[in-house]
Order: sequence, then structure tokens, then C-alpha cells
Amino acid sequence: MKIPATHADLLDKKAFAHLATLMRDGSPQVSPVWVLQRDGHVVINSAVGRMKDRNIVRDPRVGVSVTDPDNPYRSLMIRGRVVGRETEGADAEIDALAHKYMGVDTYPYRAPGEVRVSYTIAVDRVTVTG
Repeated sequence: MKIPATHADLLDKKAFAHLATLMRDGSPQVSPVWVLQRDGHVVINSAVGRMKDRNIVRDPRVGVSVTDPDNPYRSLMIRGRVVGRETEGADAEIDALAHKYMGVDTYPYRAPGEVRVSYTIAVDRVTVTG
């Protein structure tokens, strides 16, 4: 499924997304994340071993919600599956996201020994408002 052209700009804006993953017991876990789009997919970045990473490795089903920072009544809600989990290129990607969201060239919160990971999300269902 494609993200509608009317709302695709939300993934290019400095708009925070919320990523929902599933805990082992089936309950939801939600994290605010930076987001981008690539080749019709939603892409997020995290670190290996974090809760969202462990949840995604176990169950690739996710939800992503993005609200327009310029109009809180306009939003994009996505249900999908993580179809790619890559560490290669993830460091450069988090730096690009830091530039988009913070205006800096290098992600300032990298922890010693941290391994960044990029997740590619295939869009299965889309709901829009506004």
C-alpha cells in the first residue's frame, strides 16, 4: 500500500512519530521516534538491544503515527511490518536524522559501544485525518 500523496509530506517534515511495537505478552509499547521515508517505506533508526529492537526482532508488526506539527488535526497512521533491519549505514542515517530534527551534523546522544540499526517498514494499512 502507498502513503497518500496528500500526507506523504508528514514524513519529510520535522514531525515526531510514535512507533508502537508488541511486547512478549501482546501489550503495546510506544516510543517517540524520528522518521523518514525511502522508496515508499517508512524508516526509523534505533540501537540494537533497546526495547523496540527486541520487540521488532520477535514480532515485526508495528504501528506508526505522525501528527503534523503545523496542524494537529492532520495526521497519518500506519500499520505495517518491519521488512528490513540493517546496521550497515545506520550511523550515517542517524546523523542525517539529527540534522533534520536538531540541525546538527552528528547525532549527539550516541552511547559508547552503541550499535545503530535502521528499520524499513512496509506499509500495510494507512489512515489519514485532516
